[in-house]
Amino acid sequence: MNRRCQWCGSDPLYIAYHDEEWGVPIHDDRLLFEFLTLEGAQAGLSWLTILKKRENYRKAFHAFDCEAIANYSQPDIDRLLADSGIVRNRLKINSAIKNARGVIGIQEEFGSLDSFLWRYVEGISLQNEWKSMAELPAKTELSDMMSKDMKKRGFSFVGSTICYAFMQAVGMVNDHTTDCYRHAEVKLLARQTD
Repeated sequence: MNRRCQWCGSDPLYIAYHDEEWGVPIHDDRLLFEFLTLEGAQAGLSWLTILKKRENYRKAFHAFDCEAIANYSQPDIDRLLADSGIVRNRLKINSAIKNARGVIGIQEEFGSLDSFLWRYVEGISLQNEWKSMAELPAKTELSDMMSKDMKKRGFSFVGSTICYAFMQAVGMVNDHTTDCYRHAEVKLLARQTD
C-alpha cells in the first residue's frame, strides 16, 4: 500500500485529490481560477467540504469562465446565495466575481493568469523536502508577495495562507512529504512541465 501525506486521511474523495491533483503543476487559466476561487471558499472550512461541493461550484459558476462570472449582476448573486450546493457566503460569492474581473485585468496585462502566477517561482515548481507535516509552512515570503500583489489588484480572499495553499494545490510548490509516494512522482511531473 502506498504511503501518503497524513492530511488526506481515508475519505476516497480526499485520497483521489491527493493522488491525482494536489501538487501537479497547472498552467491552464480556467483551472487556476477554479483553484483560486475554491481556496477562497475554503477559508474557515475544511478542504474536504469544498471538494464535496466542487461539481456544484462548477455548475453554479459557469465552469469557472472568468468572462461570464465577471458579468454577474444581482440576480446571479441571489441565485448563488440560494444554491445549497455551494458555500452561501455573500463575501465569498462577491469575491469570486471581483476576482474574475481581476483575472481579466491580469490576462490583459500579462497575457495569461498562468504567466502572472508562475513568475513568483520563476516558472519552475519549487521542490521542498519536508519530512513531516509539522515542517510545512502555512505561508512563505513568496505567498506574502503574491497576496500583497493580488490585493493591490482588487482581489479578495487572497491572504498569504490562502495563496500558499493555492501554490501547493497547483504545483507551484511540491509539499508532499518525502515519505509520501507522490513526492517523487510530482517531482518528475514538474520536470516534464517546467
